[in-house]
Amino acid sequence: MAFTVLIPARLASTRLPNKPLADISGVPMIVRVAQQAARSKAQRVVVAADHSSIIDACMQHRVEAVLTREDHASGSDRLAEASEILGLCGDQAVVNVQGDEPLIDPSLIDAVAQLLESKRDAQMSTAAHPIDDFADVANTNVVKVVLDARGMALYFSRATIPWSRDAFAQGVASLPPMPLLRHIGIYGYRADFLRSFPRMPHAPIETAEALEQLRALWHGHRIAVHVTQTAPGIGVDTLADLERVRAVFLRQNA
Repeated sequence: MAFTVLIPARLASTRLPNKPLADISGVPMIVRVAQQAARSKAQRVVVAADHSSIIDACMQHRVEAVLTREDHASGSDRLAEASEILGLCGDQAVVNVQGDEPLIDPSLIDAVAQLLESKRDAQMSTAAHPIDDFADVANTNVVKVVLDARGMALYFSRATIPWSRDAFAQGVASLPPMPLLRHIGIYGYRADFLRSFPRMPHAPIETAEALEQLRALWHGHRIAVHVTQTAPGIGVDTLADLERVRAVFLRQNA
């Protein structure tokens, strides 16, 4: 199906200043993300930036970019503005690729977009993979998702869900027999839904869990989930993450 990739980019970052412009083998990170996204089947890849320096970096590398407001509270708010600037509307599919994922798998982007074609009652799509590291079970930074029989999200949580009563009866000590799914932070939207999302009242469960996607579930919208057996590439949140990604690119170039 035809779809557009939008990549939100915010210059300010508390843990890694000027993160979108961080150098990775001579190329700004935001450009690396766009180049990786361009390997998907997307018809168009556009960076939605909050600062002219990001626009300039994209232009130097022939990456399409639009300038959005600096005061957006979230990436989805920024993409909603970008979709209006670009004239995306109706059922047109938009995939939100995070601006700090220079190693994202292009096939994962395609799979998330395809879900909007195959699951016509879903307004959003996303991805998950089975947890295979016990340390992730109780880690509140690892978001879990529970699905229904059709692969639609029932709930997202930082808690351990589903809770295996018998397996954890003596305390959480090992992975339960029923696989737990870790949510991957990539989203597909129908364009009209994306543009309306920032205007929806925030949900109590969204505030409690600090998970924006719960707003959609709270208001009765469906989120289709693609389950992959492959964990995502390294995301860049810290300087240590950046160094790990740089090492990957150095090995690839070698």
